[in-house]
Amino acid sequence: MPAWKTIEQAEPEFAGRVRRLFDAGRHKTIATLRADRSPRISGIECEFTDGDLRFGSMTDARKGADLHRDPRFALHGPTFHPEQGRESDWPGEAKIAGRAVPANPVTTAEASEHADGEMFVADITEVVVTRLNAEATGLVIESWTPERGLLRVERK
Repeated sequence: MPAWKTIEQAEPEFAGRVRRLFDAGRHKTIATLRADRSPRISGIECEFTDGDLRFGSMTDARKGADLHRDPRFALHGPTFHPEQGRESDWPGEAKIAGRAVPANPVTTAEASEHADGEMFVADITEVVVTRLNAEATGLVIESWTPERGLLRVERK
């Protein structure tokens, strides 16, 4: 699976828009799968660093347990609504799906023997940006996968 830098190299303009959408707010939403295979939605923060998309889980958090059991996730960037009368200015929203790979434990207290959490690195299977067209009369969906690259679909 590709790291974030793969998308940046393949589609730099698209990757730049995705990153700006994710960086527009601190809080994102992640979907994981519970032990019974039902979905779990959790708040999360993430960062793009050293060519990777990284996010963490506190020790004993359910989302971390979910990701160890089944690494598939869907991450949704912060959501902002289009302003009435200025719909064409709305930048849209971004989503990233893939598999979470455990990276390393995170310890915040220097003297602590126990990790405070765990960091994951995303192996990315799909990136999607949903926005309005220039006239704000239709939906534009751009998606990237490693198999087919970038695809753009417009719906009226």
